Amino acid sequence: MALEDMKFIQNFKKITEDAWLKGWHERNGGNITYRLTEEEVAGVKVFINEDSAYTPIGVTVKNLANEYFLVTGSGKFIRNMTVCLEENAGIVKIDEKGENYKIVWGLTNGAKPTSELPSHLMSHSIKVEKTNGAHRVIMHSHTTNVIALTFVLPLDGAVFTRELWEMATECPVVFPSGIGIVPWMVPGGSAIADATGELMKSHDVVIWAHHGMFCSGETLDLTFGLMDTVEKSAEILVKVLAMGGKKQTITSQNFRDLARDFNVSISEDYLS
Repeated sequence: MALEDMKFIQNFKKITEDAWLKGWHERNGGNITYRLTEEEVAGVKVFINEDSAYTPIGVTVKNLANEYFLVTGSGKFIRNMTVCLEENAGIVKIDEKGENYKIVWGLTNGAKPTSELPSHLMSHSIKVEKTNGAHRVIMHSHTTNVIALTFVLPLDGAVFTRELWEMATECPVVFPSGIGIVPWMVPGGSAIADATGELMKSHDVVIWAHHGMFCSGETLDLTFGLMDTVEKSAEILVKVLAMGGKKQTITSQNFRDLARDFNVSISEDYLS
């Protein structure tokens, strides 16, 4: 079996194609990282080069030591992932201290991992701790309607959560932990990585103001589905605001009833 025939690679290519078709990844916008399972690492061993040199990550992620990640490349177009994956993405390995990475497959012709790798790995590190390793995906996309809302709504996670929950009944079930908001910051460095990671301790969705959305999930499908749900809710809200605002909506008690019947825990902070 060729590496690109492996199921996780096929799933990765499908998600990138779907995200491109959604309009979330103009030019080289957005990035995705996936932490391989032990079985997947064993399956790719024959294809990888362990002799490459390490490069500093810029942050320390000790609990990701010796882990392997499939990552999109810096300056690469998401729409090209299905055309030639090894030119546009690659597999990297984290060193035993969690301070450096090396490219072990793909990212050919001198390509490098996404410039937002520090934010991705910091969020992976937080989620490994918080979910006992269940979460494996971080997806960052330039979701149009979410970005638009960061120009008109207060940059407050509680406000965004409540407004987006009200736009679609399933929202509190899909993202019951709500949304975190990072005010505008220069992307790609340790500062925004730290800010995002801090919010990832209590949320699976973090919005970068005037930039895009970060989502964390167990699988590629679940992470894509989470982002799709938030963005569709944002699209509805944009339309509602354009039509003059809400005339009726889902109440706090409605949400309590929904949480009870669907056995999810939602914070009263979003219902007051």
